[in-house]
Amino acid sequence: MIDVTEENFESDVIAKSAKTPVLVDFWAPWCGPCKSLGPILEKLEVDYGGRFQLVKINSDDEQQLAAAFGIRSIPTCVLIKDGRPLDGFMGALPESKIKEFLDKHLPSEDDLVAQEDIEQAEELLEEGDIDAALAKLQEALAINPANDEARFDYVKLLISVGELESAQNALAPALAQIPLQIRFDALNHWLQALIFATTDERGRWSVEQFDVLIATNKRDFDARLAKARVLISAGEMTHAMDELLEIVMRDKTWQNEIARKTYVSILELMSPAKSKNQDTMSNKTAGGIELTGNSAAAEDPQAELVSKYRRKLSMALN
Repeated sequence: MIDVTEENFESDVIAKSAKTPVLVDFWAPWCGPCKSLGPILEKLEVDYGGRFQLVKINSDDEQQLAAAFGIRSIPTCVLIKDGRPLDGFMGALPESKIKEFLDKHLPSEDDLVAQEDIEQAEELLEEGDIDAALAKLQEALAINPANDEARFDYVKLLISVGELESAQNALAPALAQIPLQIRFDALNHWLQALIFATTDERGRWSVEQFDVLIATNKRDFDARLAKARVLISAGEMTHAMDELLEIVMRDKTWQNEIARKTYVSILELMSPAKSKNQDTMSNKTAGGIELTGNSAAAEDPQAELVSKYRRKLSMALN
């Protein structure tokens, strides 16, 4: 348990919530219900073994923080995750109700172990140890096959190193989900392009060979799609999108909109990963607790490129 003021709010609440959910307890020395709730929260913090961090804010001393959260009565508890309020409750609830609240939002112990594996895999990748990173991600999936973060990272890494058959097998459960997540659909289109480039004889063609066919028939969509897939396999994503856009502009529905779907998948793969702390506290929680304030992050060159190609597709579809 940590006592929080304006001085350490950023470090002990916002920053820490990027890794571990933080339960903020607004209380006051004169508040009777606060005195009964406090020990229960401290006990649960120990019982949950690091699955959440408890902090306490004296609403009398820290009126600006209390106002920022829209606190109207105490005790009030707010759960912060990734720098934003997730949910909250008011009043001195019994331990059983608080546990119900926590269990609804906190990761399980297996999820924590899997998350550690994912983080270790990221560190191993930075060190260049791909085999060890793959093993860690595979371990995370073995712990929890429903862990989409681990599955996405595992499949993406398998594709990156050319383990296409293993990637297909690992991706299959995600492709069976309803609704299908766009990030897994994007991996599938990338994977299919690489499979095409390694199994179809046109995968060995030069760009010029495709251009000869297209010059004689600009509606040779098979040649355009094949060229786009070869470009994708070579990492030439923007050139691939330029070719796919030519198909979209001539026939939006060709082969069940394969050109548009592949184009959108490339955009998804190119989009910069969003920082967990990019969004600051804002909006109203499911418990009706409002927290004000927001900040805007400047777009980086990669994000600007993605935006440019999104606009191109939008214009072609309208």
